[in-house]
Amino acid sequence: MTTPEPSLHHCPDHFADTPLPAPRARTRSLFVGDVGIGGGNPVRVQSMTNTDTRDVDATLTQISALASAGCEIVRLAVLDLEASMALKKICAATPVPLIADIHFDSRLAVQAVEAGVRGLRINPGNIGGANKVDRVVDAARAAGVPIRIGVNSGSVDKDLLRKYGGPTPAAMVESALEHVRLLEERGFDAIKISLKSSSVLGTVAAYRLMAKTVDYPLHIGVTEAGTAMRGAVKSSVGLGILLAEGIGDTLRVSLTADPVEEMLVAWEILRALGLRARGPEIVSCPTCGRTEIGLMELASAVEDRLRGVEEVFTVAVMGCVVNGPGEAREADIGVAGGRDSGLIFRKGEVVRKVKGRAELLPAFMEELEKFLDERRAGA
Repeated sequence: MTTPEPSLHHCPDHFADTPLPAPRARTRSLFVGDVGIGGGNPVRVQSMTNTDTRDVDATLTQISALASAGCEIVRLAVLDLEASMALKKICAATPVPLIADIHFDSRLAVQAVEAGVRGLRINPGNIGGANKVDRVVDAARAAGVPIRIGVNSGSVDKDLLRKYGGPTPAAMVESALEHVRLLEERGFDAIKISLKSSSVLGTVAAYRLMAKTVDYPLHIGVTEAGTAMRGAVKSSVGLGILLAEGIGDTLRVSLTADPVEEMLVAWEILRALGLRARGPEIVSCPTCGRTEIGLMELASAVEDRLRGVEEVFTVAVMGCVVNGPGEAREADIGVAGGRDSGLIFRKGEVVRKVKGRAELLPAFMEELEKFLDERRAGA
C-alpha cells in the first residue's frame, strides 16, 4: 500500500517569524495495518464509505476512489451477518487498511477481525456484557487490531446525561473513559479515542479535556457537520483549532456529500497549518472590479486539471495588475492577468506574454502541461 508522505510547508524567509502550530501532543503509538498513528507519526486522514457494505463491488469502488484522493484509512459500517461476510472479499482487495464500525453485536466484531479488518470502532459498553467484551478483546489482541472508542454527543449514557445535565464535554469524556476502562481491565491498550459533537465548541472542549487526561491517540472530527459548504466550514474551524493546539492523531471531515469531497477539505486543513501537504496549492484572487480576464473560468479549469495530482507545488491564478504579478512570481507557476492580456511566470520569471482574453486559458494550460511534464521527467 502506498500512502502519501507527510510534507511540511517551508515558510519563505519573509514569513520566518510566523507562529507555527503548537508541538504535537506526544501520544502512544499504534498501527492500523501498516499505517502508524500517534507517537510522532503524521496526522492521518481517514473517511467512511456510504455504500452498502454488503455490495462488495460498490464498496471497493468507493474505497479505491477515497484512496486515490489521499485517504489512508477507511471505515465501513457492518450492520449484520451479510455485511460481515462481505468483508473477507473487501479486505482481500482493499488498497488501504479498513476499520469495521460495529454496535451492539459482539459476533460481528469477531467476524470482522477474522475477515481481515485492521481496526474496530466499537463502544464496549453496548456490545453485550462482560463475556462478549472478552471475546472481542481476545480476537483483537490475537490479530493485532486496535480498537477505537467512539463517543458522540448523541450516544452519551442516560445516567451521565442526568449527572451533567446534557451531553456536555465532561459527560462525553467520562463516557469514553468508562468504555476505555473495560478494555484496560482486560490488559488491552491498543486504544484510540474519539469524542464528536455537532457543536464545534463542544467538540473542541471535549478533546481538550481528554488530551489532558490520557495519552491515547485521538481521532478528531466534528460529527454531523452538514452539507459540503457548511460542513467544510465547521470542520475547518473545529479541527483547525485542535490541530493548532497540537491535538489530534487522525482526522475525519464529516460531510453530507460524496466522501471523496472529505479528502479535499481534510488535506487543505493540514496544508493550511503546515502539517502535511498533498497535491498542488492553488492561490487565486477573489476577483474585484479591476479584474479584466475570465478569472473564475481560468481558476476552475486549473483546479479541475490538477485534481488527483499528488506532487506538491504552488500555482497562482491572479486577475489584476495590483497583486497579481507579485503572487505569480512567488509561485512555482502562475498567471497574472491585465487588460486583454496576461503574463505567465515560472519560478519568478516571465516565460510568456499572452494577448487576448480568449488566448490566456489555452496558453496557461499549455504551460502548465509543460511544467508537469518537466517536473515528472526530473523526478
